[in-house]
Amino acid sequence: MTTDKTPAPGRPVMPQSYGLAAAAKFEPIAWEWVTERLSTARNYWVATTRKDGRPHVSPVWGLWLDGRVMFATDGGSAKARNASHNPACSVHLESGDEVVILDGTLKRVIDEATLKRFNDEYDAKYDIRPDAGTSSAPVFALAHRTVLAWLETDFPSTATRWQFD
Repeated sequence: MTTDKTPAPGRPVMPQSYGLAAAAKFEPIAWEWVTERLSTARNYWVATTRKDGRPHVSPVWGLWLDGRVMFATDGGSAKARNASHNPACSVHLESGDEVVILDGTLKRVIDEATLKRFNDEYDAKYDIRPDAGTSSAPVFALAHRTVLAWLETDFPSTATRWQFD
């Protein structure tokens, strides 16, 4: 579950061959660096799981709002259908050089004030008003449990993980 308190950064758990243990130093990515990228990203890649277990990945426009990635989708989309039977989700930003990955659970946003802010901020960011938050256009928020970030140019030293309760 997402909280206002950001936990201390730590090292990701990865195979020894990735070189994290051998890195001379750990230079964790700053949480502010992560939130800046989440705030300014144009596209967010959303990964969900179909009923039969097959993965589904799709780019969406979205927002970093109230400390969560939020996006709207058609109520009949694969993302919406998948979230209804298995809310586990990963979100990844586009860059493989400045990596940000979030893992957690999708929750439908139903709070009217939050939906109004979502629509207003979405319009300000993308210059299109989605009027999202209905059954035909639900808004989902990712309650992240784990966030990973690193810089490709110095992966062994910068690979960072935050674990939320």
